[in-house]
Amino acid sequence: MKIVLGYSGGLDTTVIVPWLRENYQADVICMAADVGQRGGVEKLAGKAFATGASGFFGEDLKEEFVADYALPVLRAGAVYSRKYLLGTAMARPLISRRMVEVARRTGADALAHGCTGKGNDQLRFEVSFAALAPDLRVIAPWREWDIRSREDALDYARARGISLEGIDVEKLYSRDENLWHISHEGGPLEDPGNAAGSGVFVWTRDPADAPDVPLEIEIGFEGGFPVTIDGHALSPLDLLVELNRMGSEHGVGRADVIEDRVVGIKSRGVYETPGGTILLAALQELEQLVLSRRCLALKDTLAPRYADLVYEGLWWTPEREALDAMVDKMMKHVTGTVRLRLFKGQATVVARQAPASLYDLDLASFGASEGYEHSDSSGFVKLFSLPQRAIAAQEEAARETARSNGHASGAVGVRPGGAARGPAGTPRRLVSPVGH
Repeated sequence: MKIVLGYSGGLDTTVIVPWLRENYQADVICMAADVGQRGGVEKLAGKAFATGASGFFGEDLKEEFVADYALPVLRAGAVYSRKYLLGTAMARPLISRRMVEVARRTGADALAHGCTGKGNDQLRFEVSFAALAPDLRVIAPWREWDIRSREDALDYARARGISLEGIDVEKLYSRDENLWHISHEGGPLEDPGNAAGSGVFVWTRDPADAPDVPLEIEIGFEGGFPVTIDGHALSPLDLLVELNRMGSEHGVGRADVIEDRVVGIKSRGVYETPGGTILLAALQELEQLVLSRRCLALKDTLAPRYADLVYEGLWWTPEREALDAMVDKMMKHVTGTVRLRLFKGQATVVARQAPASLYDLDLASFGASEGYEHSDSSGFVKLFSLPQRAIAAQEEAARETARSNGHASGAVGVRPGGAARGPAGTPRRLVSPVGH
């Protein structure tokens, strides 16, 4: 049997290699993806072979990750749980696809991952595998083995003489890092009552310690894709790296999120997404200038659905392709520049311009306008307010009926605009016979 394992070189995948060999009598081929995490994958081959792997593929996926995954998610405006910019979730379909390609190349029978049974990543990998290689078996050791804790995994490695060099055996937080973000979970963060202390953050300065002088930058977009910083054209990868640097220096992009995992568990994640936060703020402002009111409303409806799709691992689906087609159509003319001020943790838009702007200065001005007659609005306002005037008339008729009935019986009095009162002056609720 031959198994392709998604390999990170961390404790879990380090012990998974010998576990697969022992329990499946399999050749294990490790596939490590470089999506921008520190250290890359260059040093992982030796570790993989030392634990018994029969093959290793180190894949540089950074450019593809940014251009084909991160930026399409950005264009869709996808944000999960109101604050999470989906850094981990959007990398999984790319890694899954590459694992399948390695499996096909090597003639593997199965795919394996190191995800736990409590998290979202198991779903993201396995739904992708189901779409791309339904014929391959999927092995999830965390759902099979007797290892139940980090301590158990350490004992397993030590019992087999596996080197733990380069593995933080006492690490406090579980982290996932790529070019888009770095996430922090576990440890003291598991209690939402604990503040995320300074020891949590890796990329970004504390906003209180950020420079006292703001930084203004201008980002250029073409069709909703960011292409320039301060007029200089950059590749998607280089542009994101530069914005990450700028944002981190000024404390931009921190988010403390209580999110709902797909399996039904609420969890807490602390995220640093400096470049993505800047890009989202800029792009949304450019959209306000270019898109019509109804297109903006449609995009605001589409965005959370796209976020759910990415979060749940449904990237390789016709639904995502259909949503991308809709985004492509809406973003066709979202071209222009946005100037932002980075200061003490905030990315504030200060100016924006676009060739296809729907903003008409003549119409928007409070001064004299050649294209707009104020008197033209009279009929519009009258018609627009017609439903409210009809409702008011019905309510007045209901009150008049109640007053007439009250005078006839002598039991109830109604003050104009007030509540009905009983014989003893006790307030009584008057229910209108007209429903709205």
